Amino acid sequence: MAGARAAAAASAGSSASSGTPQPQEPGLGELLEEFSRTQYRAKDCSGTGGSKVERIEKRCLELFGRDYCYSVIQNVNGDICGHYPQHIVFLEYESSEKEKDTFQSTVQVSKLQDLVNRSKTARCRGRFVCPVILFKGKHICRSATLAGWGELYGRTGYNYIFSGGADDAWADAEDVTEEDCALRSSDTHLFDKVRGYDIKLLRYLSVKYICDLMVENKKVKFGMNVTSSEKVDKAQRYADFTLLSIPYPGCEFFKEYKDRDYMAEGLIFNWKQDYVDAPLSIPDFLTCSLNIDWSQYQSWDLVQQTQNYLKLLLSIINSDDDSGLLVHCISGWDRTPLFISLLRLSLWADGLIHTSLKPAEILYLTVAYDWFLFGHMLVDRLSKGEEIFFFCFNFLKHIISEEFSALKIQRRKSLPARDAGFTVEDICMLRRKDRGSTTSLGSDFSLVMESSPGAAGSFTYETVELVPAGAQTQAAWRKSHSSSPQSVLWNRPQPSEDRLPSHQALVEAKSSSSSSSNHSDNFFRLGSSPLEVPKPRLTALSERETRLQEVRSAFLAAYSSTVGLRAAAPSPSGAIGLLEQFVRGVGLRGTSSSTL
Repeated sequence: MAGARAAAAASAGSSASSGTPQPQEPGLGELLEEFSRTQYRAKDCSGTGGSKVERIEKRCLELFGRDYCYSVIQNVNGDICGHYPQHIVFLEYESSEKEKDTFQSTVQVSKLQDLVNRSKTARCRGRFVCPVILFKGKHICRSATLAGWGELYGRTGYNYIFSGGADDAWADAEDVTEEDCALRSSDTHLFDKVRGYDIKLLRYLSVKYICDLMVENKKVKFGMNVTSSEKVDKAQRYADFTLLSIPYPGCEFFKEYKDRDYMAEGLIFNWKQDYVDAPLSIPDFLTCSLNIDWSQYQSWDLVQQTQNYLKLLLSIINSDDDSGLLVHCISGWDRTPLFISLLRLSLWADGLIHTSLKPAEILYLTVAYDWFLFGHMLVDRLSKGEEIFFFCFNFLKHIISEEFSALKIQRRKSLPARDAGFTVEDICMLRRKDRGSTTSLGSDFSLVMESSPGAAGSFTYETVELVPAGAQTQAAWRKSHSSSPQSVLWNRPQPSEDRLPSHQALVEAKSSSSSSSNHSDNFFRLGSSPLEVPKPRLTALSERETRLQEVRSAFLAAYSSTVGLRAAAPSPSGAIGLLEQFVRGVGLRGTSSSTL
């Protein structure tokens, strides 16, 4: 393991230099076939199935090596965590081709591995804090939530018995004394030691922000707390970190998404269920620049909630400090990969990470590494109709605009101080006579009036907030009965493009976005502005949109031909049926199936 880019780079380099033909690189179709057949387990990577997984993992390491120098945390046979990759990538810095030959590790890999071994017991299922994305020198990490006392005692006892009486989590000859041994039966002492190592790992990775997606303070099963979380740690061990409670529905809720023919618009989680006790809690200094009314989070549908949480995460990692971010839910294999994958794809679409990867390659990397190799149970989720995996990539159509661009956040920070307190929302609150002409050169923005018929068609938070509640043009929402306590459904007119788009819809959407301002997703113009939009901004926005649309198109095509055909057949108007029409009508814009 020492020496950093370990097995992956060596194997990739040797295959390139030798003249012997190498096996064809695994494609997305093969990956999805394996993913939908069985859940990944590091200890099962042997035999025929193991060779497939080995090829998938080697491909991921090769894709990481295109743009980064990295070290490897060895997890052979799942010795550290049974559902983490066998070769866990620790990205160190971006690199060019010339720098890769002179790579020098910036970390003590043995120390990092030792710290991981000691801290794993602190997290549910041993899913320790693991860095997965490197952005501006900051580590974006993932993990499970904190283990409760039941799992903690059970796991430490299991480790003690099956390691011949030597518990790895406590094997510190310098720290453990006879007095320590006598106090191990104490809850407080056990939590202090185990969570203390977890905190050391967080600090080693320079993580400051911890985003908790749980809708519970503690997960309860059979009347017993089986997990905990940083926000309810009684000893306040995590007080030095910035804790964010951003509750997000679990995978069970995504059965409602499938049952509604994969329509996320208007699907609202039922926050009044008995087990939901974690309120949204975000420090004010992180929300002031986002112009989002967070007090309304329980009224957001699934699209709005996901969009706003993603904006928050992007704002955090784009802050001026050098601190990293941890995202976790309960087990860290459903909601966590959803947001990790969206972050990776959004930053890639802006050209800020994985800059050399093509759409098919970044799609393969995030499906294989963020979902498959980190233990997402796709087989189980498909059998239950809980299609959070499909939702993730189908959701890309909702984040193509510049408001989700990290480049826009950087530009906004560079604006003169005099503009800082004058937001779009401030302008929209002005009386009509104070706004000036919507098409005059003296206007700062081209705005829509409240009576604009187009306002009803936009489902973003800003549009709903700006249009008066009593306006005739507001979409008529009608609360309806839901067959499941998981959701509260709202019926409203659905434009056809909110389903899987036709080729014409994609062209029209791109044309519309390219002629709009920074807030094109929130406003429809009454007339075109004579102010010319700078070409560089148009190019950047168009490139982001094109990149994400290509990723989504490639995913839909591969999913419909593999996983989608295995899933329970939806109604004829459902997403899978539309997938097949979409693939036949649109194709992959010249992308051959062999590249997938």
